[in-house]
Amino acid sequence: MEEEKELCGIKSCDCCEKKTLVLQNSDDDEKNEFFNVPTFLGIGLFAVGMVGNFQHWIEFSIFFAAYLLLAYNVLLKTFENVKSGVFFDENFLMSIASIGAFAINAFHEAVAIMLFYKIGESIQDAAVAKSRKSISALAGIRQDYANVVTNSGVSKLSLDKVVVGDKIIVKSGEKIPLDSLIIEGNTTLDMSALTGESVPKYVEIGAQVLSGAINIDGLITLRVEKTEKESTVAKILDLVQNSLAKKTTAEKFITKFAKIYTPVVISIAFFMAAVLPIFIPNAVWSEWIRRALVFLVVSCPCALIVSVPLGFFGGVANASRRGILVKGSNFLDALNDVKTFIFDKTGTLTEGKFSLEKIVSVSAFGEKELLKFAAFAESFSNHPIAKSIVSHYGEKIEFDKISDFKEVAGKGVSVSFEGRKIAVGNSAFLKSLEIESIDVSHGCAVFFIAIDERLAGYVVIADKLKADSVDTMKKLKKLKIFTAILTGDSKRNANDVIEKLQPDLSFTDLLPQDKVEIALKIKNDRGELGKVAFVGDGINDAPVIAVSDIGFAMGAAGSDAAVETADIVLMSDEPSKIVAALFIAQKTRKIVTQNIVFILAVKGIILILGACGIATIWMAVIGDVGLTVVAVLNSLRALYYKGKKS
Repeated sequence: MEEEKELCGIKSCDCCEKKTLVLQNSDDDEKNEFFNVPTFLGIGLFAVGMVGNFQHWIEFSIFFAAYLLLAYNVLLKTFENVKSGVFFDENFLMSIASIGAFAINAFHEAVAIMLFYKIGESIQDAAVAKSRKSISALAGIRQDYANVVTNSGVSKLSLDKVVVGDKIIVKSGEKIPLDSLIIEGNTTLDMSALTGESVPKYVEIGAQVLSGAINIDGLITLRVEKTEKESTVAKILDLVQNSLAKKTTAEKFITKFAKIYTPVVISIAFFMAAVLPIFIPNAVWSEWIRRALVFLVVSCPCALIVSVPLGFFGGVANASRRGILVKGSNFLDALNDVKTFIFDKTGTLTEGKFSLEKIVSVSAFGEKELLKFAAFAESFSNHPIAKSIVSHYGEKIEFDKISDFKEVAGKGVSVSFEGRKIAVGNSAFLKSLEIESIDVSHGCAVFFIAIDERLAGYVVIADKLKADSVDTMKKLKKLKIFTAILTGDSKRNANDVIEKLQPDLSFTDLLPQDKVEIALKIKNDRGELGKVAFVGDGINDAPVIAVSDIGFAMGAAGSDAAVETADIVLMSDEPSKIVAALFIAQKTRKIVTQNIVFILAVKGIILILGACGIATIWMAVIGDVGLTVVAVLNSLRALYYKGKKS
């Protein structure tokens, strides 16, 4: 609890503590403190006192009874806090202001302070609860059970009892309970709750599926790949629920501001009530006490303390609903200062899946024959490029026709097939076999096919760009953000991608340690201009993610190391989500800045008017409560911001 109280920047601010708990509480039956019998009785007595014409002591008794009914919980909290040595919180300020009003016979104002305070709290609670319900709706993506296939049939088990390797079935309309691999069946999945993508995704045997996706139209059998705690849904909920744990610069400012602001204003109020009247001729003590009470009512920084974290929390929740998981509000705020994006290539800007682009014959063999020879030669290899050639062939491989299979790692393979010697590999591999190759200029990987020790043709293999990569790079340039690509691929293989994306800087043939060195150099060269972000997906990207100011990881296809190290995770693996995150960050900061400026300006005006004797306690109460409500409602805009076209 002490950690939550520190969010306020005051040693104990019940206002902030309550709102923090409201955000974290998932119970839908939380009751609003305004709607109870004592409150309505207090309002009734207040109305009687206002319309009636009673003797002084009767009037005092009516208003005092109304006051106790409306203020009992505030007074109780004040008493408990004072016993703990805590004075500068909202309860203390409201209590002192209302008791002071009684002291100067302003009975109706004393009760009004508590009444309007409770009304304001009720409106705040309703607004924050709306945010909480929207955020808690994310919990709806969790499936509470799994249909586990056992020797005796299918058992419905809670997720904590399911282990990696278990076989489960998911029926049409059910959610995927745990991250798994499809081993039987095919279906279409609704991924919108995870990635924000509205178009259903077709999946079949061998596909990795994430927990939280909805099985639309088929019965599928899965093999569990991750436990409940490691599943995608668990990570999403954990990231969102803990997003307030890391403070933004704005929140730290509010923390420091509140620690100084509230005691200073209370000291000024005391000076106005107890010291100034001594030096002012014909000063009326009650009038100066009234002015001091106005200061006390306005001084509480509750509007700032509640609205600023709520604004960032809304931004984080908004991003999560779009498949952008931000591990802290400080990272969302820091995105506003990013001026450089460094990208890994394979799996980040490209699909990470090799495909055969074309086959070229330089002999009497036709393209179909060359593809068949290459597919049979590569059929025993586990290399991604070998698999892409076999996949492109698409016909049954007759393994009994293959013999003398030999593979040289990173170079190629050779086999005997239908009485012919087949070799498939790069130019270095053919050279080692004393087979002459030709110079082929392609921005992709080229693998030669030799038949009976003579070059017969070649295949061009490419790792296709993701559909939104080019558009993402264009939008980043439009936002005047510097871009760089770092890849371990050779210049020849990466050249086509680099030409299409047109980054400001690119490096090829890099080892993991080379990526770190170059990223640090870019950070050193451009650090003064703004923060540097890195986007990657592989295990080898984790060190670079760690040294960058903001690390992005591809969540669906990315390695666990990259996802764990990253500050922001893109669940749909779409680079365009980076631009969406930037716009959400900009909107969130704009909303928070609006709140800070507006609140300080209005409070400043009321404080000046109060010191001059123009503002009344009523004005101060309504101003303070109204400010908080307006700021909270404005903060909720971050939750529903839909983005903009760049």
